[in-house]
Amino acid sequence: MTTVENDALTIDIASAVAKELALPLTKVTATSELLADGNTVPFVARYRKEVTGNLDEVQIRDIQAVTKRLEDLQARKQTVQKAIAEQKAMTPNLLKALAAAETMQAVEDIYLPYKQKRRTKATIAKEAGLMPLAQLVQKFPTTGLQAEAAKFVNPEKDLPDIAAVMAGVHEIFAEVIGENAGLRDWTRKYTRDNGHLVSKLKRGASDKDTQEVFKLYYEFSMPISKVANHQILAINRGENEGVLSGSIEADAEAIARYLKFRLVGSKTGEAADVLIAAANDAYKRFIGPAIERELRKELFERAAGDAIKVFGTNLYHLLMAAPLRGRVVLGFDPGIRTGSKLAVVDENGKFLEKAVIYPHRAAKYDPKGAKETIIKLVKQYGVSLVAIGNGTASRESQTFIADIIKSDLPDLQYVVVNESGASVYSASDVAREEFPDLQVEQRSAISIARRLQDPMAELIKIDPQAVGVGQYQHDLPTKELDAELDAVLETAVNQVGVNLNTASPQLLTHIAGLTKTTAANIVTYRDENGQFTSRAQLKKVPKLGPKAFEQAAGFLRLPDAKNALDNTDIHPESYKIAEALLKEAGVTTPGAEAGQALRRFNNQATADRLGVGLPTLQDVIASLGNPGRDLRDDAPGAVLRSDVLSLKDLKPGMQLQGTVRNVVDFGAFVDLGVHEDGLVHISRMAKRMVKNPHEIVAVGDIVTVWVVDVDVKRERIGLSMVAPKEN
Repeated sequence: MTTVENDALTIDIASAVAKELALPLTKVTATSELLADGNTVPFVARYRKEVTGNLDEVQIRDIQAVTKRLEDLQARKQTVQKAIAEQKAMTPNLLKALAAAETMQAVEDIYLPYKQKRRTKATIAKEAGLMPLAQLVQKFPTTGLQAEAAKFVNPEKDLPDIAAVMAGVHEIFAEVIGENAGLRDWTRKYTRDNGHLVSKLKRGASDKDTQEVFKLYYEFSMPISKVANHQILAINRGENEGVLSGSIEADAEAIARYLKFRLVGSKTGEAADVLIAAANDAYKRFIGPAIERELRKELFERAAGDAIKVFGTNLYHLLMAAPLRGRVVLGFDPGIRTGSKLAVVDENGKFLEKAVIYPHRAAKYDPKGAKETIIKLVKQYGVSLVAIGNGTASRESQTFIADIIKSDLPDLQYVVVNESGASVYSASDVAREEFPDLQVEQRSAISIARRLQDPMAELIKIDPQAVGVGQYQHDLPTKELDAELDAVLETAVNQVGVNLNTASPQLLTHIAGLTKTTAANIVTYRDENGQFTSRAQLKKVPKLGPKAFEQAAGFLRLPDAKNALDNTDIHPESYKIAEALLKEAGVTTPGAEAGQALRRFNNQATADRLGVGLPTLQDVIASLGNPGRDLRDDAPGAVLRSDVLSLKDLKPGMQLQGTVRNVVDFGAFVDLGVHEDGLVHISRMAKRMVKNPHEIVAVGDIVTVWVVDVDVKRERIGLSMVAPKEN
């Protein structure tokens, strides 16, 4: 590639990113340089605010993503240019078109005619020498076309007659028209703007959908421009399960009129007829199917991208749920045939005792013994809260515990815990390593209890896809989903920070700058040398170099450290500034007193005097005033219960409190304490029109709802967040 060609195809990536994200170029450039230098997103967002201009993690990740997309686009342009040049087919106009291409699809459209392909009917026709005749057709002769065609009859070239000759010319034109970038682009845009996504029940497939999960899509048609993301994903799943047949429908006659206009204009005659026939065939065989594939892929990527974001948002709020500190908890994993498994954990999540009870009618039915076991464990260990899993026999277990509260333990409370993923954890290598001597079900009871005490620390051990807070997550592209979930985990863990002396290897792995190896080495060092007494000790951990220390140190807490600053989110690089501020304020340790005294120093003059940026100064002062602050403390807590509801207890108009368990495109699922979550449809979330449920609620929110309808047979509950009198 020549320098001129290389320059023509070079994208000013920083400027393009700044334009697309509507961010100042200086911020984009500075952030990109920090990331290129091996800095992590959480570190950059928290400790390099002066450099980035206070960009948050979302903005930084957007810069990262758009930069990668544009780099890939530039690389593909250069590859295509080289491939066309090797065929000696590159022209100034082609290079100009390639330089102007703004999407991968536009680049591929340009490359299509030059792409190596299998031997086609058009190729055979060209080899038979029919190009001169095709060129003649393009001149639109008024007479003599058949006579000219007769000159190309040659049985030895498989051209026995004029019909065969014209068929060969037809194939040449059909392929050329089918590969024309401009025609493809127009057809794509027209179909995107005017086409419909259609689905039908596949012939003979009704027996594959006995519960009529896909009934809404048996006869479905929606403009592409208006189809909802969850509808796209539902149709895709229905197709994958052999229930539905989906397609893109467009006005073929309108497209044919456009192709005729572009190719022949107002011309008539035999040559024009040849081109029109070829154009219609090209649309039917090449352009139409290709556009349908592209648009189905485009729709899926759009829907999947949105679903991944929804999943990520839900997971973030789930991880950031308020921990329930200072309570001894009894984990209760309901079961019937094999009994209900119990596990007591202390205030810090340490496993104390296990038990199996049989409170429900089965082969081993012992309600009296079950009650005695519960009372014994509660009194022996000072249990104040029972965490009941929401799986099989959950409602019966709630009733059982509620009866004990009424009769014997009036101070006891219970919480229904979403146990999604608990069974996955209990059978995992992590669980086996933690509790090698316990059965799978007993590990599950521990997980249920711990999930209440510290949701993040427990959920981090579970595959995010198993926690039940997404929509169609098992249909989504694995690579993109994993990347989003990793980013969410990284953001949540680093925003909260972790206790360096108690954090599991799984939790440490998500700390900025740490890997599985360095996280494991931290735990090994801790086991061999005793608890860390300072952040500086991290430098002694094998394979944890200066860069990893720089990235990780600020997110690791030490509540009992010799230096009180080690229990704040102040980075060690700012300790001298923190110490200077404490000295000037006349206080010795971080805390409320320091926060009060430091208010007068929160200004630009102090920042200039100390040689630090104002954002960093403000963060340091905030941390000194509230050391060890946990963002999760501001989140709503769990709904504690002492009585129980069943599905049959619910009546239209009834007002209840519940916990939002999942937020999807079309609404939110709310846990009311019965086995099945109720659905608040998006149309019932507010008196105004709601475009996105996330505007109204988040996973973990405690909401007031009213029962709209109850379908006991189908176990479905319709809810509203708008009071009946407001409807």
